[in-house]
Amino acid sequence: MIAAAKICTSCQQPIRGRADKKFCNDYCRNTHHNQQNSDVNNGIRNINHCLLRNRRVLETVINPATQIGKTSRQYLQNKGFSFRYFTHCQFNKKGSLYYFCYEYGYRMLEKEQVLVIRRKITDA
Repeated sequence: MIAAAKICTSCQQPIRGRADKKFCNDYCRNTHHNQQNSDVNNGIRNINHCLLRNRRVLETVINPATQIGKTSRQYLQNKGFSFRYFTHCQFNKKGSLYYFCYEYGYRMLEKEQVLVIRRKITDA
């Protein structure tokens, strides 16, 4: 009994080697898996891009001496800030809710003002 020649899942070339092999080489295997995961990776990449942009915008508001800054909501939006994306939320001791983009947090104040703070990052 002659076994049928196996074909590479990626490049459609004949495969030599083990009977359960699906790809002819590492390049084809990587290409196949990269194509398969590209939609998921693009979504994650786009969200990370928004988070990093938000972080950079918040960083421009901070006074380096005090680690606090205040600006308008409109200023942040004009710089490309998206209020939709943040890494986590945290309440302070007074019960105010802060939204964080990594170590930079912000809290909405009255009259469309935004308070921005920088929290020190500690190793977990």
